[in-house]
Amino acid sequence: MTLPDTPPGTDRTFQVDLRGLVDLLSHHLYSSPRVYLRELLQNAVDALTARHGLEPAAPAGAFGIRLYADGSAVRIEDDGVGLTEADVHTFLATIGRSSKRADRIAEQRADFIGQFGIGLLSCFLVADEIHVLSRSARTPDAPVVEWRGRGDGSYTVRTLPASAHPRTGTTVTLTPRADAGEWTRPAQVHALARHFGSLLRHPVTFDDGTGGTGAPVNPEPAPWARDHPTPGARSRALAAYGEDVFGFTPLDTVELDLPAVGLKGIACVLPEAVPAGRRHGHRVHVKGMLLSEQAEEILPEWAFFVRCVVDAESLRPTASREALYEDDTLAAVRDALAERLRAWIARTAASDPDLLGRFLQAHHLAVKSLAVHDDEILRMLLPWLPFETTAGHATLDEFARTHPTVLVTSSVEEFRQVAAIASAAGLGVVNGGYTYDRELVHRLPEIRPGTSVADLDPATLTAHLDPVDRETELAAAAYLAQARDALAVFDCDVALRTFQPASAPALLLDSREARHERTRSQLAREQQGGLWGDILGHLRQEAPRAQLILNQLNPLVRTAVAIYEPELARTSAEALYGQAAMLSRRPLRPAESSLINRSFLDLLAHALRKDS
Repeated sequence: MTLPDTPPGTDRTFQVDLRGLVDLLSHHLYSSPRVYLRELLQNAVDALTARHGLEPAAPAGAFGIRLYADGSAVRIEDDGVGLTEADVHTFLATIGRSSKRADRIAEQRADFIGQFGIGLLSCFLVADEIHVLSRSARTPDAPVVEWRGRGDGSYTVRTLPASAHPRTGTTVTLTPRADAGEWTRPAQVHALARHFGSLLRHPVTFDDGTGGTGAPVNPEPAPWARDHPTPGARSRALAAYGEDVFGFTPLDTVELDLPAVGLKGIACVLPEAVPAGRRHGHRVHVKGMLLSEQAEEILPEWAFFVRCVVDAESLRPTASREALYEDDTLAAVRDALAERLRAWIARTAASDPDLLGRFLQAHHLAVKSLAVHDDEILRMLLPWLPFETTAGHATLDEFARTHPTVLVTSSVEEFRQVAAIASAAGLGVVNGGYTYDRELVHRLPEIRPGTSVADLDPATLTAHLDPVDRETELAAAAYLAQARDALAVFDCDVALRTFQPASAPALLLDSREARHERTRSQLAREQQGGLWGDILGHLRQEAPRAQLILNQLNPLVRTAVAIYEPELARTSAEALYGQAAMLSRRPLRPAESSLINRSFLDLLAHALRKDS
């Protein structure tokens, strides 16, 4: 279909609904209307950058930015390069085109923050009209150009006498809408200016219209860009800045400096542990302008023990300028910053044991995750890392001095089942159930030659439990048979041994994997019949069984094995099983909870019958 009076094949231009485009920006590109002020500051900074390109001999601070807000208007003035009338038609009235793309300054594009040419549209998030007055520094005796853009997509351009804007540069004025007061009140404008522009390299001042002199938005450079009288004074200044930005006193600060990409900043070591895998956002500035407070991608996942503030020259922002574009440069920066953190850990381990101890106490999990994949960190810090052992919480270096053979469990549950018994038997067992621990313990011989490490299994432990004498075994045979029959429903065997401590009546050895295998086989058997059911039943019989080891040294067990009444013997065996299951501190299955309740009631009923 063609338009009337239009020859077929005629080129046409898109018709842009500016209100619809602004709505798209506000809901899908920008996170909040507050970004309008960042875009105004950014345009002003880029204009100043271009002005310095024209006048490189101008002294630092000769050109600046002035921000004004009194509740009825928001205005920003800059001493930048300004715009000619042709520039206004080309860059302010054409959506998506940026003056930074102009051929005249294409080679300097990397010096500019903005690269997408849609920033000015963000002002329509808080105002229905944008008023621009500009005077170009490129053209001698350039006239003042006035541009008025409206939210309905219309605009006007006219030239004015020099008296309308005596200084070279640009002034942008917004008349806020009634519903935009949250973002355009004087106090809010000042706060947003400080939030986005505190590290800008050009002087920025704010005037609230009360008659005072403009308050500086960025009164001093970043602490890493300032001279300090001593290294200690520098460290204190960096820590104070980190505390001001993040709200916590850093355990230490790591200065970051990557000259290849013009990156400087600090990493603040968190003084307290954080949940494993939780990644903090980092505060990233690009050429002084705040880009994001939640830039997770600047550091690797294992570095969740620090929060960073960095200012970079060569990182590439996304179109919204609220995140970093994932490219080779960002990947290289991430690797380089990771290396800086490794170097800090190495330096701390070598020179400050007290700081290292406080760091590991808070962040041992983060260091363990790093040591798993980093041989250098493994060699330096594995002897220092704390582990849960049968000797309490100890470092592997301390533990291996008294236990040349180190046994490690595969789960927290297994460690809790055997810890007291293994300790009494003189076995050195480490809890390998926590994240990274089992893998790290197995690498201990790399750091400490002569130490052997093996997984703990039930056979290893039962081999260290003393058998009872022949006479005692025969006397308890009838009871053990009743106990095995009562606990067959749990695939549990029963044995009688002697072990310390004598206060422990029984030890239940049953791994999570064995329970899962038995449950799976049981379900499969119930769902299958005939030949398959018989085959699965045979496999189930070969599945690892639980073991209830009764302690002959315990008075309760000695009393129980002397019971000859079958029903009471079964009930006492169920009670011993339930007590051992609870002492293992693993989650109880419904059938086990029911058994514990039933055995308690049966024993109580037996006692009442005996008394009556």
